[in-house]
Amino acid sequence: MRKIYFTAISLFIYQLGFSQIPDLPTVSKPQTSGLGNYSGNNFGSSVSSRNSPRNYAPNIPNRSNSAQQNDYSPQVRSQNNAVMQDIDRDMAEVQEEQFRGWVENGRNMPYDLPSLSGKAGTQSYYDAFSTLSAMDSENYSLVDANFTVENAFYDNKRALKGFKSGIQKTAKQLLQKMKERKQDTESNVSKNLMLFEYFSKDMNLGGATHKAFEYDFKDYMGEKDYSKMFVSKLLKTGSGQCHSMPLLYLIIAEAMGAEAHLSLAPNHSYIRFIDDEGQYRNIELTNGMFSTDTSLLESGYIKSEALQNKIYMENLSKKELLGMAYFDLARGYVKKFGYDEFVGKVIEKALELYPSGLAPNMEKANVSQARFAYVMKNLGINPENRQDLQRIGYFPKAVEQLNDVNQQFNKIDELGYTEMPAYAYESWLASLKTEKNKQESEVLEQKIYLYQLQKQKNKQQQEAVRKAQEQKKKESDKSKEKAQYFPIDPNKL
Repeated sequence: MRKIYFTAISLFIYQLGFSQIPDLPTVSKPQTSGLGNYSGNNFGSSVSSRNSPRNYAPNIPNRSNSAQQNDYSPQVRSQNNAVMQDIDRDMAEVQEEQFRGWVENGRNMPYDLPSLSGKAGTQSYYDAFSTLSAMDSENYSLVDANFTVENAFYDNKRALKGFKSGIQKTAKQLLQKMKERKQDTESNVSKNLMLFEYFSKDMNLGGATHKAFEYDFKDYMGEKDYSKMFVSKLLKTGSGQCHSMPLLYLIIAEAMGAEAHLSLAPNHSYIRFIDDEGQYRNIELTNGMFSTDTSLLESGYIKSEALQNKIYMENLSKKELLGMAYFDLARGYVKKFGYDEFVGKVIEKALELYPSGLAPNMEKANVSQARFAYVMKNLGINPENRQDLQRIGYFPKAVEQLNDVNQQFNKIDELGYTEMPAYAYESWLASLKTEKNKQESEVLEQKIYLYQLQKQKNKQQQEAVRKAQEQKKKESDKSKEKAQYFPIDPNKL
């Protein structure tokens, strides 16, 4: 699954209390070491700026005291001292005026991210958000939700009808394949086994050979080409990753009337369904194998807190799955345009449906951090410099934003998140392809298949017995009808 990137900046505040905004100081002498450059609209944070107040003084020749005593009379020296005092006083007044202007401007400036609505293509995302918002979170079409998200990326230029008809055609072909094999088309396990085969093995389908889907190891997080995250790309090329493959599985399962669930692991998603023994089985589509919970835990990046908070290895509900669709919409928008307040709006909707979702919570942290960084840039404050950061004490809204950033990162830690580097994820994926895991997968697949076959056989026998009993009853009733005697009352003759 995609990796959510965010950089946790060190945001430490010294013992300056922010519950009470400090009074503006009355500057009697330039204090350039703490104020920096506040001239103009671009407030710099570097105390060494050549435009800083300490450099406003004229360039007076630096001459030794003895030379000055020889060149200047006491009267001239006195006049020079008076001039220097006037310069110092003027500098202090200028600096204080600039400082107060900086604070006033900073308190009155916008504290939201600037809108990106002027960029071409953003309207498609606004429309997609409206479409998702109109869906019933408990009863919606997954194919509609997924198409809405992907189509926004393509400026709403693709047709739902063609996408949907392709899915329905595949679902009908798989159900027909089951009938040809005399498999129970009403069995949820049989449907999932057929879907598993469709993804993991070559098969003849509708008179053509369907090739097994392959994992796309090149740019699998969509950093260079975000369309690699999409189901439409998977259908077009036959290769995808752990975001697109499980989504397509669920979309076809929905069209077949099969029940399956999406579950999450670090940087990863996979499929679960319940077998005839009442056991949940994991389908790993990236390598076309059945996997175990143990293999997921062996990645080493699932903390006990994450299991307790149920952010991993749990079935996502219909509502939570829609929450992830909102998350996907937000990520596509960021990839194309960047961060603005619309992203925050979409993520809030995602969290409304999926409050404990790690991905939407991390994206909320990204939005909070982007907003704070934007404000710090406008104030000319370097958030990575502890001393410089103290200056946000003059701006209550900035302090509030800083608290929001810290609180959101704390929440992510509390949920049990541990960053899984790309190399670790790739190594873990490779470990799933060991001969031992392959053999275990084949044994498990065979066990599920044989159990299902036996269940189907028992069902057929029960059906045969039921039909035989019904036929026997019909024959018995018919025999009784033929032998029935109708007495005649002689008085009515």
